[in-house]
Amino acid sequence: MAKKIVDYKECLIEAMEAFEDDRVLLVSQGKAGIPNVMAIGWGTVGIVWTRPVFVVLVRPSRYTFGLLHEAGAFSVNIVPPNLKDVVTYCGTVSGRDHDKFKEKGLTALQAQKIPVPILKEGILHYECRIVQMTDVLPSTMDRTIVNKYYPKGDYHRVFFGEILACQKEG
Repeated sequence: MAKKIVDYKECLIEAMEAFEDDRVLLVSQGKAGIPNVMAIGWGTVGIVWTRPVFVVLVRPSRYTFGLLHEAGAFSVNIVPPNLKDVVTYCGTVSGRDHDKFKEKGLTALQAQKIPVPILKEGILHYECRIVQMTDVLPSTMDRTIVNKYYPKGDYHRVFFGEILACQKEG
């Protein structure tokens, strides 16, 4: 089915429900032009600096982290429920060691506004240009969150991606 450009606000509930259902994949791509896909479980959409942004969190230890810095952009892709096993796989192996596109039969499609692809198999896509990065600071965080999510001290970097386009299957 063809993809069509839609207003990002039309898809907010669908995107947030996909996080609850573990159906969200982030695509990045470094200077070598080889895309990588990673499962993400945390993110949100909002308005910052009068711009629509998709905010995602990625740990410095992840392969995706360096690719985000190289490309300065990312796509957030919502997949249908029948691809939840693909999301699980993409969240358990590293792009340093695996070609997840090849191994899971994923197809990279040219995005409309960014140099990073979207996933053909996705049903909803946000194309984002990184406009800000900031590190999670344990000294300013609730201790229960630090204790639960950061026992090894591997704090995330928060990437603010200005939403330049939103595409939906249909």
